[in-house]
Amino acid sequence: MNTVTRVGLIGLGAMGKGMAQSLRRAGHPPHVFDVRTEAAQAFARDGGVACASLPELGAACDVVVSVVVNAAQTESVLFGPGGDGTGCAGAMTPGSVFVMCSTVDPNWSVAMEKRLAELGLLYIDAPISGGAARAASGEMTMMTAGSPAAYAKAEPLLNAMAAKVYKLDDSAGAGSKVKVINQLLAGVHIAAAAEAMALGLREGVDPAALYEVITHSAGNSWMFENRMAHVLAADYTPLSAVDIFVKDLGIVLDMARASKFPLPLSSTAHQMFMQASTAGFAQEDDSAVIKIFPGIELPRKP
Repeated sequence: MNTVTRVGLIGLGAMGKGMAQSLRRAGHPPHVFDVRTEAAQAFARDGGVACASLPELGAACDVVVSVVVNAAQTESVLFGPGGDGTGCAGAMTPGSVFVMCSTVDPNWSVAMEKRLAELGLLYIDAPISGGAARAASGEMTMMTAGSPAAYAKAEPLLNAMAAKVYKLDDSAGAGSKVKVINQLLAGVHIAAAAEAMALGLREGVDPAALYEVITHSAGNSWMFENRMAHVLAADYTPLSAVDIFVKDLGIVLDMARASKFPLPLSSTAHQMFMQASTAGFAQEDDSAVIKIFPGIELPRKP
Protein backbone atom coordinates (compact mmCIF):
# COMPACT_ATOMS: atom_id res chain seq x y z
CA MET A 1 0.00 0.00 0.00
CA ASN A 2 1.34 3.42 -0.95
CA THR A 3 1.51 5.91 1.88
CA VAL A 4 1.53 9.67 1.46
CA THR A 5 4.73 11.31 2.60
CA ARG A 6 3.89 14.31 4.74
CA VAL A 7 6.23 17.22 4.12
CA GLY A 8 6.96 20.37 6.08
CA LEU A 9 8.88 23.45 5.02
CA ILE A 10 10.48 25.97 7.36
CA GLY A 11 11.30 29.47 6.13
CA LEU A 12 9.02 31.23 3.63
CA GLY A 13 11.57 33.72 2.34
CA ALA A 14 12.45 34.43 -1.29
CA MET A 15 13.41 30.81 -2.00
CA GLY A 16 11.36 28.94 0.58
CA LYS A 17 8.02 30.40 -0.45
CA GLY A 18 8.57 29.35 -4.05
CA MET A 19 9.65 25.87 -2.97
CA ALA A 20 6.52 25.51 -0.84
CA GLN A 21 4.41 26.61 -3.81
CA SER A 22 6.13 24.01 -6.00
CA LEU A 23 5.36 21.28 -3.46
CA ARG A 24 1.73 22.33 -3.31
CA ARG A 25 1.45 22.47 -7.12
CA ALA A 26 2.90 18.95 -7.36
CA GLY A 27 0.25 17.57 -5.02
CA HIS A 28 2.25 17.72 -1.77
CA PRO A 29 0.60 20.58 0.17
CA PRO A 30 3.14 21.24 2.92
CA HIS A 31 2.94 22.11 6.54
CA VAL A 32 4.78 25.43 6.83
CA PHE A 33 6.38 27.48 9.58
CA ASP A 34 7.88 30.95 9.48
CA VAL A 35 8.82 33.32 12.28
CA ARG A 36 6.43 35.73 10.52
CA THR A 37 3.17 34.03 11.48
CA GLU A 38 1.24 36.01 8.89
CA ALA A 39 3.46 34.65 6.09
CA ALA A 40 2.64 31.05 7.01
CA GLN A 41 -1.06 31.79 7.33
CA ALA A 42 -1.15 33.60 3.98
CA PHE A 43 0.50 30.63 2.28
CA ALA A 44 -1.86 28.11 3.85
CA ARG A 45 -4.96 29.95 2.63
CA ASP A 46 -4.31 28.44 -0.82
CA GLY A 47 -3.48 24.94 0.48
CA GLY A 48 -1.26 23.50 3.14
CA VAL A 49 -1.16 23.90 6.91
CA ALA A 50 0.31 26.79 8.86
CA CYS A 51 1.99 25.46 12.01
CA ALA A 52 2.14 27.57 15.14
CA SER A 53 5.42 26.03 16.32
CA LEU A 54 8.39 24.04 15.11
CA PRO A 55 7.55 20.98 17.27
CA GLU A 56 4.05 20.98 15.75
CA LEU A 57 5.54 20.85 12.26
CA GLY A 58 8.13 18.23 13.20
CA ALA A 59 5.54 15.90 14.70
CA ALA A 60 3.28 16.20 11.64
CA CYS A 61 5.85 15.48 8.92
CA ASP A 62 7.94 12.62 7.54
CA VAL A 63 10.23 15.01 5.66
CA VAL A 64 11.17 18.49 6.91
CA VAL A 65 12.77 20.95 4.49
CA SER A 66 14.68 23.83 6.08
CA VAL A 67 15.24 26.98 4.00
CA VAL A 68 16.83 29.44 6.43
CA VAL A 69 19.83 31.74 6.10
CA ASN A 70 22.74 29.95 7.74
CA ALA A 71 24.02 27.21 10.03
CA ALA A 72 23.09 29.05 13.22
CA GLN A 73 19.47 29.44 12.12
CA THR A 74 19.38 25.78 11.06
CA GLU A 75 20.54 24.70 14.53
CA SER A 76 17.86 26.92 16.06
CA VAL A 77 15.22 25.34 13.80
CA LEU A 78 16.31 21.87 14.90
CA PHE A 79 17.06 22.34 18.59
CA GLY A 80 15.63 25.73 19.56
CA PRO A 81 17.45 28.97 20.41
CA GLY A 82 20.48 28.07 22.48
CA GLY A 83 19.48 24.40 22.29
CA ASP A 84 16.47 24.93 24.54
CA GLY A 85 14.55 22.06 22.94
CA THR A 86 11.90 24.16 21.20
CA GLY A 87 12.99 23.13 17.70
CA CYS A 88 11.54 20.46 15.45
CA ALA A 89 14.10 17.67 15.97
CA GLY A 90 12.75 16.45 19.30
CA ALA A 91 9.27 16.06 17.85
CA MET A 92 10.26 14.27 14.64
CA THR A 93 9.54 10.55 14.39
CA PRO A 94 12.65 8.33 14.11
CA GLY A 95 13.27 7.57 10.45
CA SER A 96 12.07 11.01 9.35
CA VAL A 97 14.25 13.09 7.03
CA PHE A 98 15.64 16.57 7.57
CA VAL A 99 16.58 18.33 4.30
CA MET A 100 19.06 21.17 4.90
CA CYS A 101 19.02 23.78 2.10
CA SER A 102 21.26 26.53 3.53
CA THR A 103 24.78 27.43 2.43
CA VAL A 104 27.01 26.20 5.26
CA ASP A 105 30.51 25.01 6.03
CA PRO A 106 30.69 21.42 4.70
CA ASN A 107 32.25 20.21 7.96
CA TRP A 108 29.25 21.58 9.85
CA SER A 109 26.94 19.62 7.57
CA VAL A 110 28.90 16.39 8.13
CA ALA A 111 28.67 16.90 11.89
CA MET A 112 24.94 17.63 11.71
CA GLU A 113 24.25 14.39 9.86
CA LYS A 114 25.95 12.49 12.69
CA ARG A 115 24.15 14.48 15.37
CA LEU A 116 20.74 13.76 13.85
CA ALA A 117 21.61 10.09 13.33
CA GLU A 118 22.01 9.81 17.10
CA LEU A 119 18.34 10.85 17.34
CA GLY A 120 17.30 8.31 14.73
CA LEU A 121 16.79 10.96 12.06
CA LEU A 122 17.99 10.94 8.44
CA TYR A 123 19.64 13.94 6.83
CA ILE A 124 20.15 15.27 3.31
CA ASP A 125 22.77 17.94 2.67
CA ALA A 126 20.87 19.88 -0.03
CA PRO A 127 21.96 23.46 -0.78
CA ILE A 128 20.00 25.21 -3.51
CA SER A 129 20.66 27.61 -6.37
CA GLY A 130 18.72 29.39 -9.07
CA GLY A 131 17.02 32.39 -7.48
CA ALA A 132 13.48 33.12 -6.37
CA ALA A 133 11.89 32.88 -9.83
CA ARG A 134 13.24 29.38 -10.47
CA ALA A 135 12.29 28.30 -6.95
CA ALA A 136 8.72 29.41 -7.64
CA SER A 137 8.57 27.56 -10.96
CA GLY A 138 10.17 24.37 -9.60
CA GLU A 139 13.18 24.84 -11.89
CA MET A 140 15.96 25.48 -9.38
CA THR A 141 19.00 23.28 -8.76
CA MET A 142 19.65 21.18 -5.65
CA MET A 143 23.16 19.91 -4.84
CA THR A 144 22.49 16.97 -2.58
CA ALA A 145 24.26 14.28 -0.59
CA GLY A 146 22.65 11.74 1.71
CA SER A 147 22.00 8.10 2.43
CA PRO A 148 19.90 5.86 0.18
CA ALA A 149 17.35 5.59 3.00
CA ALA A 150 16.99 9.37 3.13
CA TYR A 151 16.56 9.63 -0.64
CA ALA A 152 13.98 6.83 -0.60
CA LYS A 153 11.68 9.03 1.47
CA ALA A 154 12.54 12.48 0.19
CA GLU A 155 13.38 12.11 -3.52
CA PRO A 156 9.87 12.70 -4.92
CA LEU A 157 9.69 15.90 -2.90
CA LEU A 158 13.12 17.04 -4.05
CA ASN A 159 12.04 16.45 -7.65
CA ALA A 160 8.90 18.50 -7.05
CA MET A 161 10.99 21.48 -5.95
CA ALA A 162 13.86 21.35 -8.44
CA ALA A 163 14.47 20.67 -12.12
CA LYS A 164 17.95 19.35 -11.34
CA VAL A 165 18.60 17.25 -8.25
CA TYR A 166 22.25 16.23 -8.24
CA LYS A 167 23.16 13.27 -6.02
CA LEU A 168 26.80 13.84 -5.17
CA ASP A 169 27.54 11.32 -2.40
CA ASP A 170 25.88 8.91 0.01
CA SER A 171 26.77 11.01 3.04
CA ALA A 172 26.70 14.71 3.89
CA GLY A 173 29.37 17.20 2.85
CA ALA A 174 29.63 16.93 -0.93
CA GLY A 175 26.48 18.96 -1.52
CA SER A 176 27.77 21.81 0.60
CA LYS A 177 31.21 21.70 -1.00
CA VAL A 178 29.75 22.07 -4.49
CA LYS A 179 27.46 24.89 -3.31
CA VAL A 180 30.41 26.70 -1.75
CA ILE A 181 32.27 26.50 -5.07
CA ASN A 182 29.18 27.79 -6.86
CA GLN A 183 29.09 30.73 -4.44
CA LEU A 184 32.76 31.41 -5.16
CA LEU A 185 31.87 31.90 -8.81
CA ALA A 186 28.67 33.82 -8.11
CA GLY A 187 30.38 36.28 -5.78
CA VAL A 188 33.39 36.82 -8.01
CA HIS A 189 31.14 37.27 -11.07
CA ILE A 190 28.98 39.89 -9.32
CA ALA A 191 32.06 41.77 -8.14
CA ALA A 192 33.60 41.64 -11.63
CA ALA A 193 30.33 42.74 -13.24
CA ALA A 194 30.13 45.71 -10.88
CA GLU A 195 33.74 46.64 -11.59
CA ALA A 196 33.13 46.52 -15.35
CA MET A 197 29.99 48.64 -15.19
CA ALA A 198 31.72 51.09 -12.84
CA LEU A 199 34.60 51.52 -15.28
CA GLY A 200 32.14 52.14 -18.08
CA LEU A 201 30.40 54.82 -16.03
CA ARG A 202 33.73 56.41 -15.15
CA GLU A 203 34.67 56.54 -18.85
CA GLY A 204 31.37 58.10 -19.83
CA VAL A 205 29.96 55.11 -21.69
CA ASP A 206 26.16 55.01 -21.82
CA PRO A 207 25.31 52.28 -19.29
CA ALA A 208 22.31 50.94 -21.22
CA ALA A 209 24.42 50.67 -24.38
CA LEU A 210 27.22 48.96 -22.44
CA TYR A 211 24.73 46.48 -20.98
CA GLU A 212 23.31 45.73 -24.42
CA VAL A 213 26.72 45.11 -25.97
CA ILE A 214 28.17 43.03 -23.13
CA THR A 215 25.10 40.81 -22.84
CA HIS A 216 25.58 39.92 -26.52
CA SER A 217 29.35 39.47 -26.32
CA ALA A 218 31.87 36.96 -25.01
CA GLY A 219 32.44 38.88 -21.78
CA ASN A 220 28.89 38.32 -20.61
CA SER A 221 28.00 36.24 -17.56
CA TRP A 222 24.65 35.29 -16.06
CA MET A 223 25.46 37.51 -13.09
CA PHE A 224 26.34 40.52 -15.29
CA GLU A 225 23.10 40.14 -17.21
CA ASN A 226 20.99 39.66 -14.08
CA ARG A 227 22.59 42.00 -11.56
CA MET A 228 23.57 44.92 -13.78
CA ALA A 229 19.91 45.13 -14.84
CA HIS A 230 19.26 46.03 -11.19
CA VAL A 231 21.88 48.79 -11.40
CA LEU A 232 20.38 50.19 -14.61
CA ALA A 233 16.96 50.25 -12.95
CA ALA A 234 18.45 51.79 -9.78
CA ASP A 235 16.57 49.08 -7.90
CA TYR A 236 18.52 47.67 -4.97
CA THR A 237 15.61 45.74 -3.45
CA PRO A 238 17.43 42.78 -1.85
CA LEU A 239 16.64 39.64 -3.83
CA SER A 240 20.01 38.50 -2.45
CA ALA A 241 21.64 40.94 -0.07
CA VAL A 242 25.24 42.16 0.11
CA ASP A 243 25.62 40.45 3.49
CA ILE A 244 24.75 37.08 1.94
CA PHE A 245 28.02 37.25 0.02
CA VAL A 246 29.91 38.54 3.03
CA LYS A 247 28.80 35.27 4.64
CA ASP A 248 29.12 32.94 1.66
CA LEU A 249 32.52 34.14 0.45
CA GLY A 250 33.64 33.92 4.08
CA ILE A 251 32.67 30.23 4.02
CA VAL A 252 34.55 29.83 0.71
CA LEU A 253 37.70 31.29 2.26
CA ASP A 254 37.34 29.25 5.45
CA MET A 255 37.06 26.02 3.46
CA ALA A 256 40.15 26.86 1.42
CA ARG A 257 42.12 28.08 4.44
CA ALA A 258 41.72 24.68 6.10
CA SER A 259 43.78 23.10 3.31
CA LYS A 260 46.01 26.17 2.78
CA PHE A 261 44.63 26.68 -0.72
CA PRO A 262 45.02 30.19 -2.22
CA LEU A 263 41.95 31.99 -3.56
CA PRO A 264 43.10 35.44 -4.68
CA LEU A 265 39.96 36.39 -6.63
CA SER A 266 37.62 35.21 -3.88
CA SER A 267 39.60 37.15 -1.29
CA THR A 268 39.31 40.37 -3.28
CA ALA A 269 35.61 39.89 -3.95
CA HIS A 270 35.01 39.22 -0.24
CA GLN A 271 36.74 42.48 0.65
CA MET A 272 34.53 44.32 -1.86
CA PHE A 273 31.36 42.97 -0.28
CA MET A 274 32.73 43.71 3.19
CA GLN A 275 33.41 47.30 2.11
CA ALA A 276 29.88 47.64 0.71
CA SER A 277 28.42 46.21 3.92
CA THR A 278 30.30 48.53 6.25
CA ALA A 279 29.47 51.49 3.99
CA GLY A 280 25.79 50.99 4.83
CA PHE A 281 24.61 48.75 2.00
CA ALA A 282 24.50 45.46 3.95
CA GLN A 283 20.80 44.78 3.37
CA GLU A 284 20.63 46.11 -0.19
CA ASP A 285 20.73 43.86 -3.25
CA ASP A 286 24.19 42.38 -3.79
CA SER A 287 24.53 44.47 -6.98
CA ALA A 288 24.98 47.42 -4.57
CA VAL A 289 28.63 46.35 -4.36
CA ILE A 290 29.01 48.79 -7.28
CA LYS A 291 28.45 51.62 -4.81
CA ILE A 292 31.96 51.22 -3.39
CA PHE A 293 33.55 52.67 -6.53
CA PRO A 294 34.43 56.37 -6.23
CA GLY A 295 33.93 59.08 -8.81
CA ILE A 296 31.00 57.58 -10.71
CA GLU A 297 27.37 58.61 -11.03
CA LEU A 298 25.06 55.63 -10.88
CA PRO A 299 21.80 55.45 -12.87
CA ARG A 300 18.83 56.91 -11.05
CA LYS A 301 15.21 55.85 -11.02
CA PRO A 302 13.16 57.62 -13.71
